[in-house]
Amino acid sequence: MKELLSNKWFKFALVGFIYLLWVIWIESYLWLIGLAVIFDIYISKKVHWAFWKKKNTPDGKQTKVVEWVDAIIFAVIAATFIRMFFIEAYTIPTSSMEKSMLIGDYLFVSKTSYGPKLPNTPLSFPFVHHTMPFSKTQKSYVEWIKNPYKRIAGFGKVKNNDVVVFNFPEGDTVAVNVQNQSYYSLVRNYGRKRVWDEKETFGEIIARPVDKRENYIKRCVGIAGDVIELKGGQLYVNGKEQTHFPGMQRESIVTTDGTGLNKRMLEQMNIAEDDRHVISNTQYLFPLTLENEQKLKALKNVKSLQPTVVPAGNWDQNIFPFSNKYPWNVDNFGPLEIPKKGQTVKLTLDNLPLYERIIDLYEENDLIVKDSTIYINGSVADSYTFKMDYYWMMGDNRNNSADSRYWGFVPEDHIVGKAVFIWLSLDKDQPFYNKIRWSRLFSFVH
Repeated sequence: MKELLSNKWFKFALVGFIYLLWVIWIESYLWLIGLAVIFDIYISKKVHWAFWKKKNTPDGKQTKVVEWVDAIIFAVIAATFIRMFFIEAYTIPTSSMEKSMLIGDYLFVSKTSYGPKLPNTPLSFPFVHHTMPFSKTQKSYVEWIKNPYKRIAGFGKVKNNDVVVFNFPEGDTVAVNVQNQSYYSLVRNYGRKRVWDEKETFGEIIARPVDKRENYIKRCVGIAGDVIELKGGQLYVNGKEQTHFPGMQRESIVTTDGTGLNKRMLEQMNIAEDDRHVISNTQYLFPLTLENEQKLKALKNVKSLQPTVVPAGNWDQNIFPFSNKYPWNVDNFGPLEIPKKGQTVKLTLDNLPLYERIIDLYEENDLIVKDSTIYINGSVADSYTFKMDYYWMMGDNRNNSADSRYWGFVPEDHIVGKAVFIWLSLDKDQPFYNKIRWSRLFSFVH
């Protein structure tokens, strides 16, 4: 057996077979040229591929420095390959998914669940997303090579209620000094001229390709073809109430008799310090799960608990599609049908705000409106056929989630993967010796 494993023809056959399976998987057969490289590495040995190593040393050994370089190069290549095609680490940075997921959760995202998306910009610095370490502006990638969207075979498709990681749809344009806010939201609130002119406040305005936009994590509450609607804060999908998840929460005003609430109890409920808002001596504002609502109601000093709901008809101009023809708000929204690949819709000036970004940006058409007439790629258009599937994403922390209600549909080419496994969880509100949330370690995402 030992002789077989050391046989150069066996090594070539094994590595070549695995490589061939990979080429078939990605369906890019130009990569078959790599078989010639593998043949030379194991059989003909005409090219010195490992140029950092000394060739044909008397005892076959390398210096410690060369051994370390060899190990680092192998680790970088292997980790990059795994990160690109199989799993990627992700951290929960905000409270938008609480309590299903908590700030400080470290999790693995499966690329194979929906099929890995091949990079649009393959030439980039390893292990960083879009910006070089210790810099706010230096890109970690170059756009000398740009690939069109392509997703290779996976184990399935995005399903309702999956927890999904995706590239932020409005992240195509970024104000460098306020990257935590949508550029388009800034323009709506401050005006395009001010955002572009006030460099000290907003910084440079830059563009990013799809695969280098910020990663977001939300629950997919609607897939292509679904009709979603919010009534009084309750989500309906195709006319049915959304399935309740134990971690879902909503903001509620808690009124007491004037005595304070026990901080230890709030910690046990996993209500972070940043989420504890004092309205007055008798009133507090907390995001609460149904379970925590019942616990607070049972306290003797709690007089009432009232969820906060924005009444229907109170139009919020920051809610998609940002048009007074759709006077929706965070708690009353829709009904809205999610576009599906191959579906054709009639276009009017009234419904154009719903589909304008899809047609113009996501599916890369030239869309203009002139003299009350819609033109797509220079031709008059009264209908449009979608080229991709779209999804509707919402956070489980409904009142503290910047989600599809604020920026609309998520295109299929923005989908990164499915959140599957929490391997570490750290509580920022706890001292060092008590930071680890032991109960969440090695748990699956639901």
